[in-house]
Amino acid sequence: MIRFENVTKKYPNGENAVKNIDLNIKDGEFFVFIGPSGCGKTTTLKMINRLIPLTTGTIYIDEKRISDYNIHELRWNIGYVLQQIALFPHMTIEENIAIVPELIRWDKDKIHDRITELLNSVGLDAESYRNRKPSELSGGEQQRVGVVRALAADPEIILMDEPFSALDPISRQKLQQDMIVLQRRIKKTIVFVTHDMQEALMLGDRICIMKDGEVVQCDTPNEILQNPANEFVQNFLESGNVNKHLLSSKFTVHDMVEQGYFEAGQVDGDADFADRIAVEIVLQQLANQHAVSIESDGKAVGTITQQHVIQFLAKQLERDGERV
Repeated sequence: MIRFENVTKKYPNGENAVKNIDLNIKDGEFFVFIGPSGCGKTTTLKMINRLIPLTTGTIYIDEKRISDYNIHELRWNIGYVLQQIALFPHMTIEENIAIVPELIRWDKDKIHDRITELLNSVGLDAESYRNRKPSELSGGEQQRVGVVRALAADPEIILMDEPFSALDPISRQKLQQDMIVLQRRIKKTIVFVTHDMQEALMLGDRICIMKDGEVVQCDTPNEILQNPANEFVQNFLESGNVNKHLLSSKFTVHDMVEQGYFEAGQVDGDADFADRIAVEIVLQQLANQHAVSIESDGKAVGTITQQHVIQFLAKQLERDGERV
């Protein structure tokens, strides 16, 4: 879907922000760039939709050079979600979402139906929210609208530049969960930038760790956790509190299902948690309710209770003790 071929970005002051990157981002993949400030992750993201021009090399989308696309058509087919949200304050929520569909001349009924579908899909009742102004919404609600706006014209690719970093922890965790559920349904190619390793591990199908404009390791979350490429990756994991304590993204719903710590059974509707969600987040939710529904491999499989989590964690402690 997206291919980087020997891509470099050099600024006039001589700084090499990105150095000879070769990458393949697959169709329908949730791909995460992460690294310390100044590592080149946001520059790499912005080169995809030509917000930042590359210096040398080539980026392809569907095997066509991005330089060969009409700039407007390229960007209409790439949704973009910013940390700052950037909703137009004088417009209603519906008007904000309708901008690109109107530019590409969808008819009014199609736009209305699309807005209804998308708002409802992110937990915002369309009829209650469509005529409100951004100032009437919380930060988390505004960011949901930002995600919806990026999806409005049904683009193939979504770019997300630290979209949740300005939110409070509760709103952020909820949006992370919603993003996993939404991606499972829409199956878009999502390229996501974050500085939060826990977030990367939760969301990414693959994670690309960058340092000084170069790719240090690009692999699945499990592979990075189990086999960090070098000391930098290991230190970066530790700086994000990954593997420092038992309740970390090291353990997910998938691990609990795989080891049998759940109650198999019928689940009505969509599951509360996908299998990539960290056990820590499930436990936080269980502080307020008896059980949560879960899925594995895209299918709802049953429920998890506090007792399941306690038994699972006790078993991990026991195994850790055996390894000491």
